[in-house]
Amino acid sequence: MLKVTNLSSGYGKVQILNDVNLEIAEGEIVSVIGRNGVGKSTFCKTVIGILPTMEGQIIFDGDKDISKTNAYKRARAGIAYVPQGHGIFPKLTVHENLTIGALINEAQKEEAYDRIYNYFPRLGERRNQMAGTMSGGEQAMLSIGRALVNKPKIMILDEPSEGVQPNIVNRMGEIVQKVSSDLGLTVMMIEQHLGLIQQVSQRGYVMDKGHIIEPLTKEQINDESYVTKFLSV
Repeated sequence: MLKVTNLSSGYGKVQILNDVNLEIAEGEIVSVIGRNGVGKSTFCKTVIGILPTMEGQIIFDGDKDISKTNAYKRARAGIAYVPQGHGIFPKLTVHENLTIGALINEAQKEEAYDRIYNYFPRLGERRNQMAGTMSGGEQAMLSIGRALVNKPKIMILDEPSEGVQPNIVNRMGEIVQKVSSDLGLTVMMIEQHLGLIQQVSQRGYVMDKGHIIEPLTKEQINDESYVTKFLSV
């Protein structure tokens, strides 16, 4: 579903990513972990097209080279992004936030919204509430729901646990697993929350100083003493 080869990227002339290689198969849930400031969010933004590719290739959905494709075209092709900090529109209602997500592919059908409310009943209960008045966990759910409304092929989550209570993080992990299973959705998650990483990840990659330095098996991810050395504490 996603293959990144020798990818370099950054901000202006400042290169952050150097020769990154990563591959995610259809339907997998794969985490990219690492300490703060190693390039994880830069990597997300390069894959979705917010930042330009300096060198290398991004191959999506089989054989589509999207390395130079505009961000909105990548979104329409099926790449959904849940930004760090959730990125909801605080002065719009829950339903209006979902409607904005649906505009990407003009998928404004009631069944699309009903599907999100089925996964997130709390959002259905509060569909007319201003999003900015909700808790951090509810805003996280809304951000994921907004990304899912168009039934994307891959969802990229950037630190979804940020600002979310521990009990809600666990519920969020359950929903990500269920959605991936139900829809055949591929998930790439950038995360530092050990519990969430272990809960949902089938395998992973470690990033450090703009490089992928090590692939991780499920067994390695489940080994707390092994994986925590790569995370900020």
